[in-house]
Amino acid sequence: MQIVDHNTILALGISPLQMYQWTETMIQNKHNAVLPPKISMKQEENGFYNVMPCMLPEINRMGVKIINRNSGRTQGPSLTSQILLYELSSGKPLTLFDGSYITAIRTGAVAAHSVQLFARKDFSSIGLIGLGTTATATMDVLLTIMPEREMDVHLLRYKDQAERFIRRYAQNPKLRFIVHDSAGELIRNSQVIISCVTYMDHCFADESAFQPGCTVIPVHTRGFQNCDTAFDKVFADDIGHVRGFQNFEKFKSIAEVSDVVNGRAVGRTNDQERILVYNIGLAIHDIYFADQIFRLNPSGQTVSLEGPDEKSWLPLVKE
Repeated sequence: MQIVDHNTILALGISPLQMYQWTETMIQNKHNAVLPPKISMKQEENGFYNVMPCMLPEINRMGVKIINRNSGRTQGPSLTSQILLYELSSGKPLTLFDGSYITAIRTGAVAAHSVQLFARKDFSSIGLIGLGTTATATMDVLLTIMPEREMDVHLLRYKDQAERFIRRYAQNPKLRFIVHDSAGELIRNSQVIISCVTYMDHCFADESAFQPGCTVIPVHTRGFQNCDTAFDKVFADDIGHVRGFQNFEKFKSIAEVSDVVNGRAVGRTNDQERILVYNIGLAIHDIYFADQIFRLNPSGQTVSLEGPDEKSWLPLVKE
């Protein structure tokens, strides 16, 4: 079995378009996967460990991702993860990945997919809250699938994040950046709102700040609870993952993204609907991305996690 770090994956040069295509494949084929709800174990100081298993019988793979948030971490990202990939039919462990890169790119690709699927077709403004790696991955994919779109990009000021974000895309003549000091101001001026903040203990803005026809995509779910009961439609990547939300029974409408893609549910029907999209994060994307990267044969440290060859293998205990 190989162990592959995020730098090894980065060196493969996977394009944003490829990320998007992998995402499309798994959203369309979600119904073929075995996907139990993730197990979430909370810690103090808003930390958590999430365990995310799934099976993908069509490609003979099983996998599990463990992702954690630790507020005591002083270096690197607040979220870290590892992904273990198995051959489903034999149970053979194939690869252990540092999940940082896979998590970021698949999350960004899923968010971009939701923009294309649920936003007004003529949208020209997007607001981004939380401008770290996930927001960057989202914008990279969005600009790849909508290269001709002219957009006002509204950014929420936090430390030097907005300035760094602007520098990354400064050469794109189709983007106009506006930096805001309040989330409410950003939301009032945006037709698409994406939040990549990993923790929020209150709502970003009053429900009245969200303009008709807007699409809200909370990558980490917090901060939009007041939209749950006010918005016209709610979509989720998996209903089982949102069934425990405090306002679940109060949603005016709820359907899965994959059902919209496959024509089993209706998405946006007019330019006035306010739509909320809860992509909680599904292991099917992590495991499919991991398998595709595994097939690209990245070089990594090789170790053996094979079990004993004999059924009775415990050594005799010496007196």
